[in-house]
Amino acid sequence: MSIADIRKTAEQKMQKSVEAFKHELTKIRTGRAHPGILDQVHVDYYGSPVPISQVANVTLIDARTISVQPWEKGMGAKIEKAIRESDLGLNPSSQGDLIRVPMPPLTEERRKELTKVVRGAGEDAKVAVRNLRRDANEQAKKALKDKTITEDEERRSLDEVQKLTDKTIAEIDKLISGKEAEIMAV
Repeated sequence: MSIADIRKTAEQKMQKSVEAFKHELTKIRTGRAHPGILDQVHVDYYGSPVPISQVANVTLIDARTISVQPWEKGMGAKIEKAIRESDLGLNPSSQGDLIRVPMPPLTEERRKELTKVVRGAGEDAKVAVRNLRRDANEQAKKALKDKTITEDEERRSLDEVQKLTDKTIAEIDKLISGKEAEIMAV
């Protein structure tokens, strides 16, 4: 495996870690409503759990209210129950076949808890990136040991992977601070 292959593989995997972290951040709610909050809520649909977005139309009414409109008449009560029982702390109200999900304003204490959750998820993402760096460095050292690359190439590879790691961790830090600012904004 050449240095370019090692670097390319590490870069792709680190980018996937960042994307996974971004996806994780969308699940953490802020004071504002967005339809993605309900993505993790599953409802029983003929015996199998499916995301709400697959059995209803999820849209925003305003900045603090989500509207859920089931595609089938009998699903309204099941969807309302699933949202209420989720760990999101939401209290939906039914109006005919439309379910309104108001987003309660976050308390200062809850905001601080959420920033801790964001930091924890960010730290997990950084650990994943560092593990990828370690794997890439081990591949370079193995290639040196197998005499497929020179010591200079190995050193260059280690430097490139370190720069890539620093860049990726800086990107994760930027995402963390952005999400914290979003959560703390009243």
